[in-house]
Order: sequence, then C-alpha cells, then structure tokens
Amino acid sequence: QVQLVESGGGLVQAGGSLKLSCAASGRTFSSYAMGWFRQAPGKEREFVASISWSGGTTYYADSVKGRFTISRDNAKNTVYLQMSSLKPEDTAVYSCAAKRTYSTVLISAFDYWGQGTRVTISS
Repeated sequence: QVQLVESGGGLVQAGGSLKLSCAASGRTFSSYAMGWFRQAPGKEREFVASISWSGGTTYYADSVKGRFTISRDNAKNTVYLQMSSLKPEDTAVYSCAAKRTYSTVLISAFDYWGQGTRVTISS
C-alpha cells in the first residue's frame, strides 16, 4: 500500500506557473505508475497526466498538453506536475494517484489517491 500527499497548490494569476508535488510513502514507489487528476467545482474529476514507473512514458489530457509537464524522481518517492501558462479554467483540486504496474499503457483506473491540493487561477 502507498500513501500520497500532495503539496504546492495556491493562488496564481492567469499566465503564471505552479509546480505541484506528490510525495509517496513506502519503498516500492518505482514500481508504481503515477497520475494527476483534477476536479473543478461542480464538475467531474478528470485526467490530467500520467507517467510510467520509469518515467519513460507520459500521457496528457489535450487541455493541458504543451502547458503541463509530469515528471518523477524515484529516489525521492515524488511525482511532480509543472504547470505553466495557467488559465482560470485550470482552477481545481489536483490529486495524485498511483497504480502498481510496469505497464506503459494509458491507465484507466488507479488504486491509491491523495487528498488533493487546491489550485486557483485568477483572471
């Protein structure tokens, strides 16, 4: 089992940048694929980005492609989401998720979730 704790959220003006972190517990972090999701007020949770266990394969939602970058540091048990050119519609609670797998396909269901960190983009 893995526990996930997100950090780095906050209030940023449109056009700005923010970097989210997700720290994972346990000694098997490198065997987990990781993902970032977000849920805006009154909306369903949506996929943002994911990264394979090695960091070699990444996927992005079309809405963030070219603006967000997911990365991981297995030595630090941490996955990151660098967000740039932020827009008001990026406002949401961002959560990270984990699934123990060495597969590199786009994962549809994650097993473990963090509590989330709030990101607010002002116009």
